[in-house]
Amino acid sequence: MQGFRTEPARDSYDVVIIGGAIMGSSTAWWLTQMGFPGRVLVVERDPSYEKAATALSFSCIRQQFSTELNIRISQFGADFVQSLRARMGGDDRIPALKIQNFGYLYLADTEGFADVLRANQAVQAAAGAGTRLLSAEEIAAEYPFYRLDDILLGSLNTKDEGYFDGYTVFDWFRRKAREAGVEYLADEVAGLDLSGNRVTGVRLASGRRIGCGMVVNAAGTRAARVAAMAGIGIPIEPRKRYNWVIQAERPLDRPLPLTIDPTGVYVREVGGGTYMAGGHADVDPAADPNDFAMDPDIWLDKIWPAIATRIPAFEAVKVVNEWAGQYDYNLLDQNAITGPHPDIGNFLFLNGFSGHGLQQAPAMGRATAEWILHGGYRSLDMRPFHFDRIAAGQAMVEAAII
Repeated sequence: MQGFRTEPARDSYDVVIIGGAIMGSSTAWWLTQMGFPGRVLVVERDPSYEKAATALSFSCIRQQFSTELNIRISQFGADFVQSLRARMGGDDRIPALKIQNFGYLYLADTEGFADVLRANQAVQAAAGAGTRLLSAEEIAAEYPFYRLDDILLGSLNTKDEGYFDGYTVFDWFRRKAREAGVEYLADEVAGLDLSGNRVTGVRLASGRRIGCGMVVNAAGTRAARVAAMAGIGIPIEPRKRYNWVIQAERPLDRPLPLTIDPTGVYVREVGGGTYMAGGHADVDPAADPNDFAMDPDIWLDKIWPAIATRIPAFEAVKVVNEWAGQYDYNLLDQNAITGPHPDIGNFLFLNGFSGHGLQQAPAMGRATAEWILHGGYRSLDMRPFHFDRIAAGQAMVEAAII
């Protein structure tokens, strides 16, 4: 538990962040960069992060969203990743990171989804993303290894889209926050104390009670449990997502974009003749947040048939690794819930990212820190993600969810 305390140093903190993975650590680091004068405590139930979504992610970034705000968030994320060392003061310990721009390729096999890709591309182009729409013939010319007899249209962007080292970004958020005075505590939040319309304290599983000025819910798949401690309901539940690393007997002759098949299965380049595939079961219920068991049938019944049909070279592959992760899945619209609760104003959400949290963490942590400091945003306006839409049942429609 390097860097983690087992007892809090104080009885009260100005900000308590519940969850110390990439969202919580991004927020903590941004607070230090913006000159926040108060004390910050991050409470993390699992200092190993072994089962955190941050550690089990596909670790990719894309501009291909259907809303301008999500595009802008990822554009900032791409710039942040590739300027990480400079943004963190030129520290020579920090590696110079780059995005492996193999891109994302969405494939449409119906006119309805082709129209969605056309509409999305118009929004992306207006925001400066380099997305191209390709016919099946144009896809085949660039990527001759696909079987495309059922495909009507593809959407591809190879600028700031692909793999990045998300865990390293997280690790430096955490390290730099800690070096700047943020305290990390190995414990679990068991309850919240409220007085009137404010959270006044955080009760820990160890039995301690910590007073607080503000609370940030960055609890990932346990977000709804934490919100319920404040008497708040949010439509977030854990959903299992399965991942495989495969070795191809006949490696492809060029990098494989992260290909989103019409079946919902996705597969991407890793390198050296290895690839990563992922997806979920056709029946996709809520999961227990401690359930990371693999489904013994989904590979043979769904994932491998889909990728072998789309890429015939993948008819002969060997699975070299597999694991299950979890999304903090927003049932309303698969978008984030951020900002303060309208009634409990010192309770802030940072939840429900539904699979695109890693790439959004730099912008979301910055925005949360801005709200804590200023009571409003100074960069991207995140108000469309606020809780008000949840209370009203008004979805923020994002047509590009994987």
